[in-house]
Amino acid sequence: MPAQPSHKPSGHLGNVPGDARPAGLRADARRNRERILDAAREVFATQGIDAPISAVARRAGVGAATIYRHFPTRTALANAAFAEQLTLCAEAFDEALADPDPGHGLYALLEKVCTTQVTNRGFAPVFLDQFPDVLDHDHKRNCAEDGLARLVQRAREAGQLRDDFDPTDITLLLLATNGLAGQPRDIALAASRRLRAYLFQAFQAQRPGPLPPPAALELRAIHQPPGRP
Repeated sequence: MPAQPSHKPSGHLGNVPGDARPAGLRADARRNRERILDAAREVFATQGIDAPISAVARRAGVGAATIYRHFPTRTALANAAFAEQLTLCAEAFDEALADPDPGHGLYALLEKVCTTQVTNRGFAPVFLDQFPDVLDHDHKRNCAEDGLARLVQRAREAGQLRDDFDPTDITLLLLATNGLAGQPRDIALAASRRLRAYLFQAFQAQRPGPLPPPAALELRAIHQPPGRP
């Protein structure tokens, strides 16, 4: 992933890649750009990040060449389309680090990220690929792991996590949640809540509480294309 220059003072989470609006565009070019971003959000949300650029172009009512003039790569388009969601996740990370209750901060962050994963199919690949740079361009990939490690260490020191908890357990949670993104929204949300409850209880040093109700999932859904009854 190419390096991105930081536009914030050191220590701030930094700007989200792709969120800057180019200066000097004509009014019609600006309208085209906004139409492209609206279309990309809709297409990526329903079809995933690998959806054809031609599908975005059709929905936006422009040619593929127009898209590439504004966004030379799929990554650039995806980053710009999901800049707001990435910003919200970065803000959630700030809030988690500032929360006086370390366990609450950690779980609140993971809840926000996981909910966004299952409600927007296009967001998850962008988040998993770009979030380290979102947090701090100067530290690239290491900063996300370092930040999570700090959150985990604080929660462990407060007696809120089991001694053998490892930050890679969070990666496991995100990967498992990502697998729910192709399910219908209500099922995906219910399944994600239950999965989080299971894992959060497993993470905790104290006795677990009751689980949310199960989601309406069947084994055949594992091999069933999204949207098929």
